[in-house]
Amino acid sequence: MAERLADATSPYLLQHADNPVDWWPWSAEAFEEARRRDVPVLLSVGYAACHWCHVMAHESFEDPEIAAIMNENFVTIKVDREERPDVDAVYMEATQAMTGQGGWPMTCFLTPDAEPFHCGTYSPPRPMQGIPSFRQLLSAVVEAWTERGGEVREAASTVVEQLSSQRTVLPESAVDSDTLVTAVSGLHEEFDSANGGFGSAPKFPPSMVLEFLLRHHARLGDEGTGAQARDMAERTAEAMARSGMYDQLAGGFARYSVDARWVVPHFEKMLYDNALLLRAYAHLAPRRDWAARVTRETADFLLRDMRTPEGGFAASLDADTDGVEGLTYVWTPEQLCSVLGDDDGAWATELFGVTEAGTFEHGSSTLQLPEDPDDHERFERVRRVLLQARDLRPQPGIDDKVVTAWNGMMIAGLVEASIALDEPAWLAAAERAAELLLSLHVRDGRVVRTSRHGVAGTAAGVLEDYGCLADGLLALHQATGSARWLDAACELLDTALEQFCDQDEAGVFHDTASDAETLVRRPSEPADNASPSGASAVTHALLTASVLTDAARSARYREAADAALGRAGLLAHRAPRFAGHWLAAAEAAQHGPLQIAVAGADDPSRRELLDAARGRAPGGAVVVAGEPDETGVPLLAGRPLVEGASAAYVCRGFVCDRPVTTPDALRSALS
Repeated sequence: MAERLADATSPYLLQHADNPVDWWPWSAEAFEEARRRDVPVLLSVGYAACHWCHVMAHESFEDPEIAAIMNENFVTIKVDREERPDVDAVYMEATQAMTGQGGWPMTCFLTPDAEPFHCGTYSPPRPMQGIPSFRQLLSAVVEAWTERGGEVREAASTVVEQLSSQRTVLPESAVDSDTLVTAVSGLHEEFDSANGGFGSAPKFPPSMVLEFLLRHHARLGDEGTGAQARDMAERTAEAMARSGMYDQLAGGFARYSVDARWVVPHFEKMLYDNALLLRAYAHLAPRRDWAARVTRETADFLLRDMRTPEGGFAASLDADTDGVEGLTYVWTPEQLCSVLGDDDGAWATELFGVTEAGTFEHGSSTLQLPEDPDDHERFERVRRVLLQARDLRPQPGIDDKVVTAWNGMMIAGLVEASIALDEPAWLAAAERAAELLLSLHVRDGRVVRTSRHGVAGTAAGVLEDYGCLADGLLALHQATGSARWLDAACELLDTALEQFCDQDEAGVFHDTASDAETLVRRPSEPADNASPSGASAVTHALLTASVLTDAARSARYREAADAALGRAGLLAHRAPRFAGHWLAAAEAAQHGPLQIAVAGADDPSRRELLDAARGRAPGGAVVVAGEPDETGVPLLAGRPLVEGASAAYVCRGFVCDRPVTTPDALRSALS
């Protein structure tokens, strides 16, 4: 029935192309059909790696009788939330307002004018724990629409009016040094001192909060709240690295842990989580062996299992394998001994915390690594053999669409990991991904959200796409000194300022462009969640670009970044867990941001200065090396050699130190 989905660039939509449900993609034509038939719209939103989306699809959307009810009484629309985050945001807000909670799969019933009148999440095939079955829900909606259609339409309009009236922009409230200290203290109140992380179950990896805490410590050292920030960051990062949420065989992190001790993950692996965590662990890698191991393994996993043939990175690996969650990843003691033999099997059972009772389901366990083994060679051999055996198991599906924002995060993560561990191949992979995005996803300064198999999708990019891609390109510019990446980043930021800024409220950004498709509401979410909000991503990129670009753009970018940061203070104060990227940007702003220009010929002396700069510079600092006055690299303008030798110029904001010519002098200047 769902022939309209057959040519989709979304694997999630393609998963439903063979359903007996007559699905439409999100389109004006679908709503015109609803008007023609005078029936409501059933909007179903999910994503390819979502476990409960698969469950509901199997239970309801593959059922011919339920599909017949849906086809007769509704125009049914299927949306991939990763491809259309704007649509997802609008109706998730309605779902949370109506039910007090949200999640996926999300099911919303709309009028033909796209106004929601009933919303919810998963619906079971039979009544369960007070939840009506999906059939009962469909029948109730059909009855209401047929017998009280006018009331339903009026109620839907009221919902939209109420949601619109409740929209308030963040008040002006700067993120200053006191706010940053208060945020650390607020995080400490929620810190799980026994297990690491913040809050209770379920626990999500606090990647952006880790970055903020590391930058805070880099600025303050062990003085004041600096030591507290370092302690929370390192204990959380190490707890996750040793947990069942981290893949101890192949590297990479699952989306979240269902328990407070990080033992049992929700097994899907998302690109954005791993890209952000790669960046955070890279900043810990120079001083913590376990962080260096996780950085290396995670980068290797992403390049091996998530890279597409075109050079981009896939969106996710599924939570399920053959319909069973975690099937690929969990082990019993008997399975370990069968693969490794009795001696190594018993050793691995104890090492990885695999128990007879199991830590997961049906007597199986996730693999954990509470302590590093004494016998490293044996450990690597055991891991290699287990991974080879695991590769013979059925494997989870992959959502191989390339999402602009998440690939921007991935570019930045690879660049910073390549610098931390001196891996040029990772930098080359970041450049190849950037080439793909600029050639396929960007046209005349405008961005498309996704591509698949080298074919660009039709959904317009949202604010996070511009901010995260610009951030990745700026990282590439600093690592390579190439003006191309800086120019491309600035073009994206120029478009973001033109198309996404609120015209009436300085420092406020919308998530969709001013000329984007009109929805019942124009989404604007400032809070960070599992990934940076569009506003914080663009603000971070604007701040970085302001000290890299020419004078004309520099002032405009800094003004825009300061205005946006000037509205994040209340959020940072009240909910620092949901302001991690804002706080990381604010830390960079407190540093100036710190700017280090290394001018000189590409020789050992310049490289030694560059290594010293990168080894001592805090996160958020800007570091560029190249020939004095190199074309297209404004940070090197007016930065000559000193008595014929390569020189490093250190500036904090608008104040610069005298240039230095030795690594020791540079390290001293940065300490």
